[in-house]
Amino acid sequence: MKKNHSLFLLLFILTFIACGKEKDKIEADKLYEQGTELYYKKKFDSAFVKFYKSYQQYLNNKQNKDAAVSLIFSSMIQTEKGDYLGSNDNATKAAKLLDKNDENFSSIYNQFGRNHEELKNYKEAIYFYNKAIPFSDNEHAKLVLQNNIGIINLKIKNYPEAVKIFSNATKNKLIKDSIDLGNKIFDNYAYSKFLSNKNYNAEKELKSILSNKLGRKDLSGINASLSHLADFFKNKNQSKSLYYAKAMYENSKKTGSSDDELEALKKMISTEESENIKPLFNKYQGLNDSIQKEINNSKSQFTSVIYDTEQNRINALNSENKVQKQYFLLVFLALVIIIISVWFRKRQIRLKKEKELEVKNTELRYSKKVHDKVANKVYHVMSEVENTENMNKEVLLYKLDGIYQISRDISYEKNDVALEHNFSQHLSQMLKSYSSEIIKVPIIGNEESLWEEVADHSKVEVFYILQELMTNMKKHSKANKVLLDFLLENDLINIVYSDNGIGISEFSPKNGLQNTESRINSIGGTINFDTKTENGLIITLSFPAKN
Repeated sequence: MKKNHSLFLLLFILTFIACGKEKDKIEADKLYEQGTELYYKKKFDSAFVKFYKSYQQYLNNKQNKDAAVSLIFSSMIQTEKGDYLGSNDNATKAAKLLDKNDENFSSIYNQFGRNHEELKNYKEAIYFYNKAIPFSDNEHAKLVLQNNIGIINLKIKNYPEAVKIFSNATKNKLIKDSIDLGNKIFDNYAYSKFLSNKNYNAEKELKSILSNKLGRKDLSGINASLSHLADFFKNKNQSKSLYYAKAMYENSKKTGSSDDELEALKKMISTEESENIKPLFNKYQGLNDSIQKEINNSKSQFTSVIYDTEQNRINALNSENKVQKQYFLLVFLALVIIIISVWFRKRQIRLKKEKELEVKNTELRYSKKVHDKVANKVYHVMSEVENTENMNKEVLLYKLDGIYQISRDISYEKNDVALEHNFSQHLSQMLKSYSSEIIKVPIIGNEESLWEEVADHSKVEVFYILQELMTNMKKHSKANKVLLDFLLENDLINIVYSDNGIGISEFSPKNGLQNTESRINSIGGTINFDTKTENGLIITLSFPAKN
């Protein structure tokens, strides 16, 4: 009964902990969904709070990928609010939570690219945009990244490269389906051709694209077209340049883009009449100060949110740890009782199995010894009696007594009979014992020098392999000639057995040859049965001379 009570307690505690984990996961998902909703409504400050809290919750639950996605959104918001270094920090933390081939690296590298672009680190920006392309899972994302790289080349005045990039982008089939992106790329293409060649007349192209954007009410895209037209007319017609700069300024108010508004004012200042420049400059200065103040406020808020969330997480973990320690103590006690009980039971089973295995191994060992030392020895004597006319009774009794001695001593661990004297001589005697007036057994190369560095266990295995082959030959082959050729070559001893019998077409347990393979493997050698010869059988043994 104690065991059942302990198990019930353990299951109860684990279920309680699992329920707590599931509750945390639900809370993290809820925070993430709230952050997403606020993000797409462009309520970035509130969205950041939700995303960073969901990141911490996911991290507590060891949901690293979900935590990384929340951090990526946090990083994107920081970029929107001008906190580029803070954005890089969170993107870096997100990267450390992901597997190296995760598709979210596309967003992370894109963030690095955007931040370095804003910080005017253009070389690094191009590097990270290029890094993002292989991780992008669709052609639209890749096209956006190519467009970004083209824009940076315009900023660093590498106009020929920009023309090349935008030209390639205009040939992408996706442009037909992504009209706004297509307008953006064609607009940048016309603008890059103008910058590359000041004599190039891009007016018609730029105006046509502006018309398309106006028709689609693409307010952000309209700002880019108006900016390009203002630049195009700057040195050609200042009144037109001023017109497009003013149009950009008014449109920027609709989009809520302070950066575009600031850029429009700068263009107006460079083309306006002298008497009108001062109020424009004051407006520019005021807007710039306002933007910087907002950026600083956002940075301060992000820092505060990160600090408070981290502190709350630490406090929550400390509180949770105190509660969990109590539960884990109960779990530990229950586990100790269960483990001890299971250990005793498994020990009983293991001891029983070990005893059974020991009996089986003993049976197999004795069976092998009987086969190697008794059965084949009996067959030797039978073969000699068969092939020797008028065998002396005393000789026969001596041989039978030898079999008796082997049988009596079979349970003792002692040196094998194969090693009792000169091995090559003993091996040749065994092989020759299978010869008769009908069966000839010539042996080539079996010299004692061949076996000088061969280990005893290898000699024994080879002895019984060859004995098995000869016994099988005598029983089944109908051969009248058996040749054994011994050769030492490249630290390998090669033994070729060949006979002119009926051969074998396949292995089977009945032909007694399958055991030879396990024997030769035990000494690091190989055995090959050539069963495709027209007449007879060829068997090749090969094993290390030193082992």
